[in-house]
Amino acid sequence: MRAELQGVDLDKVLQPETPLERLIIQDKGFRRGLLWGVPRYGHPEGEVYKHIRDVFDNIDRLQITQEVRARLRLVALVHDSFKHKEDKRKPRDWSKHHGVLARQFLAEYTDDEVSLTVTETHDEAYYIWRLKKLYKREVEGEQRLIKLLSRLGDNLQLYYLFFKCDTCTGDKIQSPLRWFENNIEGIEIVDLFG
Repeated sequence: MRAELQGVDLDKVLQPETPLERLIIQDKGFRRGLLWGVPRYGHPEGEVYKHIRDVFDNIDRLQITQEVRARLRLVALVHDSFKHKEDKRKPRDWSKHHGVLARQFLAEYTDDEVSLTVTETHDEAYYIWRLKKLYKREVEGEQRLIKLLSRLGDNLQLYYLFFKCDTCTGDKIQSPLRWFENNIEGIEIVDLFG
């Protein structure tokens, strides 16, 4: 709660745009997750709320409908907010991944399956890239990719937009995003900074 003691005004930083965003930000347990984090590789900004602000800024760069914007912002708001509760012991218990925890939290506020699925799977493209390219476990990576694409169905573009907005923050490596853009059929590639 260090940042809260320093007087961080989360409403001012995150500038909620919808009643749902405002409601979620008021949850005390959720706020604890926003204030968690220290500078580290991939997240030199430290606390989760700063990363969310960066993702929001990337969403602002997109030419999208209000419905897509609302969904992307909702996913961005909750996607990493439960990292402080994630169990990273080996072997990994994927039911305690921060994306799963974020989905469970968000399900208390919405029944929008699209937002819930993108929230839960937001890191999956990275894990698939890692399996295929770093660990050379092509078959396992392909199986995970097929499962992800099946779960996303017609929402692949939304997933891609979020993956891009999330990956283009901090000092995250861009190789997973380039792999996704070059290998996944059915997405319309966007340029955030062009």
